Amino acid sequence: MRDNTEQIRALIEGWAEAVRQGRIDTVVADHAEDIVMFDVPPPYRGVRGADAYRKVWPAFFEWLAQGATFDIEELEVTAGEDVAFAHALVRCGTEDELTAHPGLRLRLTLGLRREADRWVIAHEHHSFPNLSDPGAEAEVRAVHEN
Repeated sequence: MRDNTEQIRALIEGWAEAVRQGRIDTVVADHAEDIVMFDVPPPYRGVRGADAYRKVWPAFFEWLAQGATFDIEELEVTAGEDVAFAHALVRCGTEDELTAHPGLRLRLTLGLRREADRWVIAHEHHSFPNLSDPGAEAEVRAVHEN
């Protein structure tokens, strides 16, 4: 399984580098045709299919070009023979956002499957914790502690 883990890690790190560089063809290249992505902005039902996935990236590339950051800080991969998942914390934000919230990280979860002897991303999920209500975290933690 180690080889699969290393292949997937390289795929994700290459994807992140392509995102930083705004190279759409490379960003999309290792995704399944039936990709489902749940992203931070709407639509809340997700982006479905490679064509729809491709269309969401230009606005993000423009934002990055204005000085925002997109750097994987932690990446964990669990791989079987035909399916795998990965989760990561990504330093993602403008200088002002990251100064105001130095610990803020984008949460990234990926589901992968093997297709025709290569790994492809079939599911992608991005989220940020809700920082708008300071009491929200305490309320959620209280539910889980009971």
